[in-house]
Amino acid sequence: MAIRTLSELFLVVVGYDREACLMHKVGGRYVAVPTAELVREVRQIARALVESGVQPGDRVALMAENGPHWPAVDFATLCIGAALVPIYPTLLPEGAAYVARDSGARVLFVQGQERLEGLLAVRGEMPAVERIVAIGAPEASAVAGVESLQAFMERGAGADQAWLEQMAARPKPEDLATLIYTSGTTGDPKGVMLTHDNIVSNAVTGCDVLGLEGQFTALSFLPLSHSFERLVDYCYFYRGITIAYAESVQTVAANLLEVKPHVFVAVPRVYEKVMARVLENATSGGGFKARIFRWALAVGREALPQRLAFEPPGFKVRLADKLVFAKVRERLGGRFVFAISGGAPLGRDVAEFFWGAGIPIYEGYGLTETSPVISVNARGATRLGTVGRPMPRIEVHIAGDGEILSRGPNTMRGYYGKPQATAEAIDGEGWFHTGDIGHLDDGGFLVITDRKKELIVNAYGKNIAPAPIENALKASRWISQAVVIGDRRQYLAALIVPDFEVVKNWAAGEKLGGTIEERLRNPKLRAIVQAEVEAVNAHLARYEQIRVWEFVPADFTLEGGELTPTLKVKRRVINVKYKAILDHLYAAGDAGGAG
Repeated sequence: MAIRTLSELFLVVVGYDREACLMHKVGGRYVAVPTAELVREVRQIARALVESGVQPGDRVALMAENGPHWPAVDFATLCIGAALVPIYPTLLPEGAAYVARDSGARVLFVQGQERLEGLLAVRGEMPAVERIVAIGAPEASAVAGVESLQAFMERGAGADQAWLEQMAARPKPEDLATLIYTSGTTGDPKGVMLTHDNIVSNAVTGCDVLGLEGQFTALSFLPLSHSFERLVDYCYFYRGITIAYAESVQTVAANLLEVKPHVFVAVPRVYEKVMARVLENATSGGGFKARIFRWALAVGREALPQRLAFEPPGFKVRLADKLVFAKVRERLGGRFVFAISGGAPLGRDVAEFFWGAGIPIYEGYGLTETSPVISVNARGATRLGTVGRPMPRIEVHIAGDGEILSRGPNTMRGYYGKPQATAEAIDGEGWFHTGDIGHLDDGGFLVITDRKKELIVNAYGKNIAPAPIENALKASRWISQAVVIGDRRQYLAALIVPDFEVVKNWAAGEKLGGTIEERLRNPKLRAIVQAEVEAVNAHLARYEQIRVWEFVPADFTLEGGELTPTLKVKRRVINVKYKAILDHLYAAGDAGGAG
């Protein structure tokens, strides 16, 4: 059926009536959730929300990890005409309170005792919240104004399916479906207002472009609080695909083997880590095994045109598959068909590695404000180094300064309560200004070069895009993360987070002990990484080259404040947090030192 709203999408889900609509871990093993069970929970939560006084247009907040409770609360909210406000489960209580307060959420669902206690400590900062519903918090019932999800659902036990379907028919395509708060890399988070039509137009088109099939099983592990995973999960629901929730990002490798998914989505960081582990395991210690692996990589690179066109493999490729690549695909569960990458640029080397191994990764591009997909590569229409062609019904225009502009049914209504910010983002002709720099190539594929606000302008007025340089550095097996610095400076510096597993194995081979800090000061290791930096510099203009660099002895993390919930680097935070290192680097560089 043709759908216009997310509540109508839910009625499509009802019609599938599958024994394994969802899967999640219970007692150490995966358990199926039938469609009938999900529908019952949606019906009861929806009725309980109405009984609690929630009206169409009201906001309901949800702070939880991925799991069956997530779509239950989401669809229940949508079916009664309210708008869901997802809150990243990794946010500190103050950050979560900001989202609840700014959105005016009346009901707040929260998972876990620790999160519940954190939010209760800042409850005075959420004046509109009338009721807190606790998911999996055993002590919830003992707190005034808080009830467990089970107790809340009992309020709606009398609702029947006819009532739910009547409610689900009421929302209109132009109604607000969700408020999703941006990561806040450049200031306070802003609530992005997305309508039912914004999201449905993107989901239905995405299903067609990507060729999602109903017999698939998908593994869901990116936060559903983020528009990317949530949109893709709507696609899964629409096509009747079984969704299996990973226990956490840390357990994805094990969950892939248990679930054996046909498809999943991830941010580039996940693919980078997988590639780094494969390369480390296959090449450490050298020998015959490492030579075979390097030979297979070369064969895979040669076969990229055939891989991209899905042509039958030749003898060398079949041999490389049997000896090497089949083992890599087995790590993905053995039934893998394709993966999707988004949220940040995917390094060309990473894409080539996976495609060469017969593992298609379709890179796409978009923002929360565009619901979120603007363009995506697809089967038979993939060009590595690009983010694909614009989706049907979506226009892309490149402004005079190189900024990417987008217009279509997926463009947000605006920022909640911020008319000036909305006017700055969407011009009078309806073009959304993405803040990204790029161009359309001769085939109509979109190429992203950098963020407009992240361009480095050096002391000589040269514009430098840091992302391509950082991606080139991260292509090294020795380098896990890299941030390039140099705004208003005479030359560039880099902060480098090493791959600690590679360093550990190297140190063992060198019979070196000591702390990680002591290993990172080792002249031999520094010479190895200096050579990696010089190899990157060899392909750059002189003003783009890294003159000085320093190790950072710990990963950039969300908890450390260096990354947003979507794993984007907060450059301003890094500039402040590592100011002493940077000052020392530039002082040494000015004095003629390097590395």
